[in-house]
Amino acid sequence: MHEPAGEALDALLRAFLAEDVGARDVTTESTIPPESRARGEIVAKSECVVSGLPVARRVFELLEPQVEWFEAVPAGTRVSSGTVIARLAGPARPILTGERVALNLLQRMAGIATLTRRFVDAVAGTSCRILDTRKTAPGLRPFDRRAVRDGGGVNHRYDLSEMVLIKDNHRRLSGGVARAVAAARAGAPGVEIEVEVETEAELTGAVAAGANWILIDNQSPETVGRWCAIARRSPRPPFLEASGNMRLDTVRAYALAGVDACSVGALTHTVAAADVSLELFVE
Repeated sequence: MHEPAGEALDALLRAFLAEDVGARDVTTESTIPPESRARGEIVAKSECVVSGLPVARRVFELLEPQVEWFEAVPAGTRVSSGTVIARLAGPARPILTGERVALNLLQRMAGIATLTRRFVDAVAGTSCRILDTRKTAPGLRPFDRRAVRDGGGVNHRYDLSEMVLIKDNHRRLSGGVARAVAAARAGAPGVEIEVEVETEAELTGAVAAGANWILIDNQSPETVGRWCAIARRSPRPPFLEASGNMRLDTVRAYALAGVDACSVGALTHTVAAADVSLELFVE
């Protein structure tokens, strides 16, 4: 799953904290006595699907190992505005210092999970999966992918090493679909091959070349349905994916056209953060 844990996760979170804190938290250190303690509630201020609470907890633990933490709802839960999703308590200074990093990650992850769930709901009752893409902000991909799963989506390849994906530039520079697939099979034996197609000729060429996946890009649902029927006549039909400006009001039509999955770049490249806040009180 490529989800960071242990030292790998801690290294990422320490880097985020270093970016946010700088030399020191001058506001907290100058206004809050060292012995002060606080208790707090993390509250969803908008309807959302919960994601990222273990990450937020670890942010606070890196600053104060003895922070008390209780998750009120599990990941993937849809909650209404005003729902308390976690509670925490401990020394006030580290809680205040870690607040922004923890909330930034929570808001982003919950926002991604929420949009993913909307797409998943839009194709409910079909066999179509909702896939993410590599359109993520550098450094945030593991968190974004976790959020997609919490929203009910499925992760596509994590990085360039996991699957051959022959796109338009690869096709042009390598001399066409057949040559690209043959070269990929020779250069990366055993690795699954996906081919992006934009014409029926490219589709039939990819099927004939034995591509494992075919990505139908920027076509109407009607065209996708016709091409799916063509591809499924093969003795070894490929996995069929549709992409290209997928929207909530159109994705179901693509699912009904017969694809196995729709990939949605907007899940992670245009993130609308959920509204989540930390409300602190003197303990």
